[in-house]
Amino acid sequence: MDLLKFIALDEEDLEVVSTHLQDAILKVSEVLWRPQEKRVIIALNRFDWEGAQGEAPQNRRRRAALRFERVMSCKCRGVDCAGKDQVLNLLAVEFAATSAPSGIVTLTFSGGGAIRLEVECLEAELADLGPTWITANCPHHVPVTAEPLRR
Repeated sequence: MDLLKFIALDEEDLEVVSTHLQDAILKVSEVLWRPQEKRVIIALNRFDWEGAQGEAPQNRRRRAALRFERVMSCKCRGVDCAGKDQVLNLLAVEFAATSAPSGIVTLTFSGGGAIRLEVECLEAELADLGPTWITANCPHHVPVTAEPLRR
């Protein structure tokens, strides 16, 4: 499998990055907010969904880095920023424009946690950092069914 490297400059680009990062795992300590540089860097272990669904499926992970530039603020909800060993499971990375080109990037984690980045404009990069390794588990999502509305 080739090393991935993506640049995201718009919402559509970020959707591709988000797809490759679904079920990536990271520790809180691996989120680095550099306010003087207006940068957030996140080291994570991404799950190789392509390899898990290929001809000879294998469950693998690979170390990767996600970087955001032009970040004006970084806030957490449902994430214990002091709990550096807390493990987070990334579900999605989304962008919502506020007054173009600025907007909000939201990293959503299982269990309801989120990191919210206020950005001047969307400028992100995802890069694989090394070889894959075999993992015993494949992430599994239970379908959520909405309860009917009651009057």
